[in-house]
Amino acid sequence: MTTTGAREDRVFAALANATRREVLRLLRDEGPQPVQALADHFDMRRPSLSEHLKVLREAGLVSEERSGRQRIYQLEAQPLAEVQDWLHPYERFWRDRLKGLSDLLDRMPDDGET
Repeated sequence: MTTTGAREDRVFAALANATRREVLRLLRDEGPQPVQALADHFDMRRPSLSEHLKVLREAGLVSEERSGRQRIYQLEAQPLAEVQDWLHPYERFWRDRLKGLSDLLDRMPDDGET
């Protein structure tokens, strides 16, 4: 497996967890935040959230900056753009399939027609 493939695997693994997706949403919507502000959104102990943040950091989805005793986390969106690039052919596949279904339905007579 290539290094790029391993990185993509880490991103997909990080995104597979609902808590980590919610952390990303919070950082997207509310901007950089300290760990405690993020922890306030979850019903879990701070060490558990720290494990989620570690996975996100290792996947390159967040960055960490220390400010005194606080650790401030910020969304890093580039890996998400790479996932989107990977998903794009599948989106095109389904769009083409749905277009074909739409064309077929347009050719079919309405229920009221004989």
